[in-house]
Amino acid sequence: MENEILSRVQSPAYVIDERLLRRNLQLIKDVSRSAGVEAILAFKAFALWKTFPIFKEYISSVTASSLAEARLAVEEFGALAHTFATVYPARDIAAIAVRSSHLTFNSLSQYSRLYPLAAKANPQLKFGLRINPEYCEVGTALYNPCAAGSRFGITADKMPRELPEGVSGLHCHCHCESGADVLQRTLAKIEERFAPWLRQAEWLNLGGGHLLTREGYDIDLFVRLMNDFRSRYPNLRVIIEPGSAFAWQTGVLVATVEDIVEDKGIRTAVLDVSFTCHMPDCLEMPYWPAVRGAETLAGHNGKCGERVYRLGGNSCLAGDFMGAWRFEKELKPGDRIVFEDMLHYTTVKTTMFNGVAHPAIVMLRADGRIETLREFGYADYKSRMD
Repeated sequence: MENEILSRVQSPAYVIDERLLRRNLQLIKDVSRSAGVEAILAFKAFALWKTFPIFKEYISSVTASSLAEARLAVEEFGALAHTFATVYPARDIAAIAVRSSHLTFNSLSQYSRLYPLAAKANPQLKFGLRINPEYCEVGTALYNPCAAGSRFGITADKMPRELPEGVSGLHCHCHCESGADVLQRTLAKIEERFAPWLRQAEWLNLGGGHLLTREGYDIDLFVRLMNDFRSRYPNLRVIIEPGSAFAWQTGVLVATVEDIVEDKGIRTAVLDVSFTCHMPDCLEMPYWPAVRGAETLAGHNGKCGERVYRLGGNSCLAGDFMGAWRFEKELKPGDRIVFEDMLHYTTVKTTMFNGVAHPAIVMLRADGRIETLREFGYADYKSRMD
């Protein structure tokens, strides 16, 4: 995406390059076919539904993690969802079930409570259990679903000898922007711990984090691993949810320098975007984004040097900044700042991540009445692209 084009885009803005999106979609489609697996889009990573007509040329199914996402699957993608949620509210289970083709329970207790309700609502629904292989190579604790005390999935020692009534599949997610070599080691652990249940199941969802579209990803190894695995378990239909891979390197976040401030020898270029509001992974992980035309100075103390700046957000949070970067020229108000690769996860985290609704706002009146001032629902989730 050329700088001249971006200079004509309003600021701030996420900018999607259709050509790059189609390149990723074609690669994922081709690799999936060679590997004999089905790749589906996880809305938790990318849910800009006005791009779905493009996606539907390459894939046929999606993953939901809430009622809002399941509704989006049916209403905007035109497909029943493969659904997994850490917990399903009992009030939502029937509505989720009728919008799902597959529904995975995170725990045996959720299965026991909600399976009868879901099965009654949708007799055609395929059910699964999330397993925890107790092995994960994700280096950042915030993203490790297999850490000690994890709330995700069922460990092998807690699995019943036979898959419970109605359960035909297993789901496992323990990757994050990982390579095929990580998958190779993870598969070995899954087989070591869960082989008896793999032989009973009809399908296995290996979750997300398979970064097929990253430069240098070993596609040949992935294809070989999947074909070998399926030869050992011919009973299994294998599914992957490479969320980030679909939107990887397909777009940018365009921002503008609004001010330059200096304190104690540290210069900050204050932008019209915010790390905490628009790029939360930068502070949570922390993830240091690439900035076009700038050198990332890892470990730099932020002190002024030639063309060296922190980048500051426009919120009131004191820690809404990152840095430092060395730019090609001194910055001034009005200059454009382009954050590279800012579509996957970022766009969904600026709204209702996972389709999880915001809490209602309720007032307890002086006379004892409870008054609901505002409730949040599907329309609020979907409005990101209205």
